[in-house]
Amino acid sequence: MVSQQMNLDVIANNLANVNTTAFKSQRAEFQDLMYQNMRASGAATGGDTRLPQSSQIGLGSRFSASATNFVMGSLLATGGVTDVAINGGGFFQIQMPGGETAYTRDGSFKTDANGLIVTSDGYQLIPNMTVPPGARALTISPEGFVSAILPGNNDPTELGQIQLATFTNAAGLTRAGQNLYLAGGASGEPQIVTPGQEGTGTLQQNFLEGSNVQIVEEMVKMITAQRAYEINSKAIQTSDDMLSILNNLKR
Repeated sequence: MVSQQMNLDVIANNLANVNTTAFKSQRAEFQDLMYQNMRASGAATGGDTRLPQSSQIGLGSRFSASATNFVMGSLLATGGVTDVAINGGGFFQIQMPGGETAYTRDGSFKTDANGLIVTSDGYQLIPNMTVPPGARALTISPEGFVSAILPGNNDPTELGQIQLATFTNAAGLTRAGQNLYLAGGASGEPQIVTPGQEGTGTLQQNFLEGSNVQIVEEMVKMITAQRAYEINSKAIQTSDDMLSILNNLKR
């Protein structure tokens, strides 16, 4: 019952983030617990006779992991000049206030009072890029080159290039909230790559990646979890009734 409650928590979190930019759904994984061995397989029963199979009683299940589904979500047209989606693999690099680097696929960037390209929470994009005052026609190429037409100049000026990070095991990343991930011991070290190279995706300006949560699939999982919870509670009630009958036999 505890396992199914945690399963429902994972499902509820997926449904709560159905509209979260670039959200990646999770799947609850379970393991069976230790077994009570009544008789071992191959145990002698007399003479040359041995048991063909063991007698074991399972002790339930436990929540073992929440696996992340990194399948890409749909690209949604926004028209935002600083909105960027990754069409393929890779993560944007974000500078956190404490100095560490976080990673995200949420490309809903903004410009702050100093012209720096930042996230919705004000965290700077790595590498840092500044859009000068009065710049117009800001363009982000599929390869990550950021350019704009500056005052007094009719030709585009390159402001920098967005780089993407890849990981050997993206499933090992730790979720930190705010659409951010942190590199962990199981993710491996980040590899910094130019968009479109070494298996990374290209960038799509004026688009954002949507959540990859499938509502119908999550609803089916929720119903299954509810039914499993109910049948487990029924098993406990039935066991209690059987023990009550046993206790009343002596009367």
